[in-house]
Amino acid sequence: MSSAPTTFDLKRLQQNLDAVRARIIRAAERVGRDPNSITLVAVTKTVGAEVARALVQLGVHDLGENRPQELWRKAELVNSSVRWHQIGHLQRNKVKRTLPIAWLIHSVDSVRLAREIDKHARARGRPADVLLQVNMSREPQKHGLDPDTVLDAVAEIAELDYVRVHGLMTMAALTEDVEQARPTFRALAALADRLRDQVPSHWPFDQLSMGMSNDFEVAIEEGATMIRIGTALFEGIQVVGNDGRQER
Repeated sequence: MSSAPTTFDLKRLQQNLDAVRARIIRAAERVGRDPNSITLVAVTKTVGAEVARALVQLGVHDLGENRPQELWRKAELVNSSVRWHQIGHLQRNKVKRTLPIAWLIHSVDSVRLAREIDKHARARGRPADVLLQVNMSREPQKHGLDPDTVLDAVAEIAELDYVRVHGLMTMAALTEDVEQARPTFRALAALADRLRDQVPSHWPFDQLSMGMSNDFEVAIEEGATMIRIGTALFEGIQVVGNDGRQER
């Protein structure tokens, strides 16, 4: 294996980041929101550790990974100031290793998973910070709590001492017409409002993680506090790894 460093277009990365930030500001201003109330989570699943480190240098400190194994790997290679977000499905057998790394788990999609997180968080002596993933689009291929049974799930999870729920997460159906995503995001915000009086007082419950590269502006208009962006940040960036393999 060659020891040559990974190379990529840092200028293009800066341009993409600037463009995304400008879009965040415009979307927030359209509905009278403070752009600083929205956290950009850069989803680094398609790029290597050097690009992730560059994002940190450019001022992005919230990085997200879909697969726990990639979260573990990149956490060892990237600046320790990163707030890592586990945004993809988390299997119960990967909770123990993920908890010490993840600043926030977006994808608690069942009471069983919440109980497993509680068990390992209790062993660590520190509550785990999570979001409840809700399948608002009701797509069978997606993970998430059923919107009709979220209240029952919340009641069960509220009994766990070491799970601290910060809010809700969802994904809209993939579509070329971003306006079709609006009802999904609006419904999640409405659900959060209904739940706010039902959740324990020690839960912050003030976050809505919704919106990706294709629909994040609509999500912001409907109340997103966290957006998960990958493609829009890495468009036009070709990353070649140490082994000569094209990573993106």
